[in-house]
Amino acid sequence: MRFLVCLGLMLCLYCTFNVNGEAAMAVSRAVLFVAAANLGIGLVAGPMVAAPASQEVQQPAAGATRVRGVIDVINPHEMRVATRTGHEVSLRLANNATVTWIEPIAVTAIKPGSFIGTAAVKQPDGTLKALEVQVFPESMRGVGEGHRPWDLGADSSMTNGTVGDLKVSNGRTLTLTYKGGEQTVFVPETAPIITYAPATVAALTKGAHVIVFAMQNPDETLTATRVGVGRNGLLPPM
Repeated sequence: MRFLVCLGLMLCLYCTFNVNGEAAMAVSRAVLFVAAANLGIGLVAGPMVAAPASQEVQQPAAGATRVRGVIDVINPHEMRVATRTGHEVSLRLANNATVTWIEPIAVTAIKPGSFIGTAAVKQPDGTLKALEVQVFPESMRGVGEGHRPWDLGADSSMTNGTVGDLKVSNGRTLTLTYKGGEQTVFVPETAPIITYAPATVAALTKGAHVIVFAMQNPDETLTATRVGVGRNGLLPPM
């Protein structure tokens, strides 16, 4: 029934558009998107502001976006990031955007009771192999706690939780617990280990390596809400 109602609505809108012409375009298009959403049909809202760069924008959730690359242009209100494959993405800077240094830390900082995050890939036995590890300072305990898909390759995930059991042997194998579950993670000796430190917008300089967390606006532009900056040329590994 819902299918027939939505289909009828879409046909009516088509007729309205053809009868009334351009004057009905905005209203017809908006309602058409509602009908399409109910039918599970994807519609293209219009051209992207930077079409080639859109291929480099990772979309973790509706409206949320991650951009990784190097700052090419920066001013008090916006920045342009050259992505890792050479495209460019322009972002507005939110008035309350937070900036954080990303810096290396010794692997010994990973210990029972530490709150960490790790981007990882699943191994054949169901455990995870860390691509990197983030050791959160105590002030960030609880940030992003849980286990969810990530965008660093097929079957990658991000897990934030508290270290339980820890064994050291040709790397580290640990149990990472979070509300509602736990994961067993192998951290190879080659995995980058980083932590975070407070920064200001002064850290956003041309040539800085960044990972930007942004929101997509209704006009398809992007607004940066959080920026992680690699300290001393560090490439953010997450």
